[in-house]
Amino acid sequence: SSEVLEAIENVIQGVLQSLAQRKAPVLTVAKRTDWRNIEFKDSVGLQMIPQCTTKQIRSDCPQSAKKFALMLKILSMIYKMVQSNTYATKRDIYYSDTLLFGSQRIVDQIIDDISCMLKIPRRSLHVLSTTQGFVAGNLSYSEEDGTKVNCTCSATAVTVPSNVQGIKNLTSHAKFILIVEKDATFQRLLDDDFFSKVSPCIMITGRGIPDLNTRLLVRKLWDSFQIPIFTLMDADPHGVEIMCVYKYGSASMSFEAHHLTVPSIKWLGLLPSDLKRLNICKDALIPFTKQDENKLASIQKRPYIACQPLWKKELEIMAASKLKAEIQVLTSLSSDYLSRVYLPNKLQFGGWL
Repeated sequence: SSEVLEAIENVIQGVLQSLAQRKAPVLTVAKRTDWRNIEFKDSVGLQMIPQCTTKQIRSDCPQSAKKFALMLKILSMIYKMVQSNTYATKRDIYYSDTLLFGSQRIVDQIIDDISCMLKIPRRSLHVLSTTQGFVAGNLSYSEEDGTKVNCTCSATAVTVPSNVQGIKNLTSHAKFILIVEKDATFQRLLDDDFFSKVSPCIMITGRGIPDLNTRLLVRKLWDSFQIPIFTLMDADPHGVEIMCVYKYGSASMSFEAHHLTVPSIKWLGLLPSDLKRLNICKDALIPFTKQDENKLASIQKRPYIACQPLWKKELEIMAASKLKAEIQVLTSLSSDYLSRVYLPNKLQFGGWL
């Protein structure tokens, strides 16, 4: 915490020095979402290059003066929280003054900019994300306050903890981890008792694009157990994008890649090639939108696809057919096809990429 306080004090000292010299204070932040500032490294995923381009948040420029003020406001809130050892969610910060901040998105962006500027992970700034992910299966652990959590005996899923760094005493006999894109599929597998039928496993869902805590938990489970991690996504560009976030990270959070990515993650399904192999009826598939085409084209250009020839092939199948499918399409074969046939066969015969 002293490191965080010192980092914030240095920023404020810079502002005061500028004022003393009758200069307009400026905050310098990295251009986090610029792909030119990001390199791909096999063992880490997407990471920010050391000498990345920056932008200035000026206090004397009408376009950025408000952002400058909001950054100082949030820095002061973080400083107080670290000093008093209290925590707040990004949502709490926004609701402390909704008129001032204007939107939750602005608060989220500023917090990530501050984290990147100070080179300090968001958790150390005492800012928690609101968790939306769930975990179930063969796993138990203790939370920071000593509460014991057992995901095995629960018929319903457990919410991913809001302070993943604080959990300890993780124990599991799981043979693999299954990341499921959607909540509906996750709940279906839970109802079918999937995690104990095939072989003991841990199931996680970020319910769409994963929040920071869900990604941190996947990474923590990988560090703790070193067991295979598979993804079960829709066969569409959005599903592929989500899988890439777990595996390689995102451009906007590349400055924290070392804590968040798991490059060993495998693509289990739903593969575009599965649709033909399983004779899925064309009527059950959904035609691409223009947005889908653009998203897929942008994914195909990304640096990590070049080193994944099998993924590349699947994306080419998807691009050629211009059709997408949700995991639920398997129910057209039988209501429990996913848990009874599809996943057991894939896991037994190595049907992943």
